[in-house]
Amino acid sequence: MARDINPKCKKCRRAGEKLFLKGDRCQTAKCAMVRKAYIPGAHGKTIKKRALSEYGLQLQAKQKMKRMYGILEKQFKKHFEEVKEKKGITGDLFLARLEMRLDNVVYRMGLADSRALARQLVGHGMITVNGKKVSIPSYETKLGQFVAVKINKAENKYFKNLEQIVKNKKDFPSWLRVDLSKFSGEVTAFPRREEIGINVDTQMIVEYYSR
Repeated sequence: MARDINPKCKKCRRAGEKLFLKGDRCQTAKCAMVRKAYIPGAHGKTIKKRALSEYGLQLQAKQKMKRMYGILEKQFKKHFEEVKEKKGITGDLFLARLEMRLDNVVYRMGLADSRALARQLVGHGMITVNGKKVSIPSYETKLGQFVAVKINKAENKYFKNLEQIVKNKKDFPSWLRVDLSKFSGEVTAFPRREEIGINVDTQMIVEYYSR
């Protein structure tokens, strides 16, 4: 499974905003955007931002979303190709496709504090879909499917500690019905753009791939 191993904090600094790639650390004073809120590199403090061209804005939007979801270019474009011929607003369909990835569903359920950790849980065979183990992070979940921690993994120390951390968690997206007492959740609807909370103009990405 190909993965991006570049420093996560540099991605946030390059984007000029928090992308919340390191979970709880991003909420603390240790966050790179608190300590070094400038472009990475020896001359990062002195580089002045220039106005971007239309292509530059499109590329910036694409790169930002790729970094947020932790997806490499080949797979990112593949997800776009999956939805571009479907009926509806392509940008919204694309965003929903990314949200329905199994690793993102695990993240949204609160089983991991970052998408990178969620991807690791899936890749290590700790997650099931409708009772069957699925170890492919990009797997597209469907309406009515149940996502849960594998029964014999629920006694793992990580999940035992997690139980205390998330027992009062309530800020779940409306398209998921979550029961953290059982480390499980059901996909009950398609994600809506307004509740996803991703500050990216998806139309820019559509235009980028439609050139």
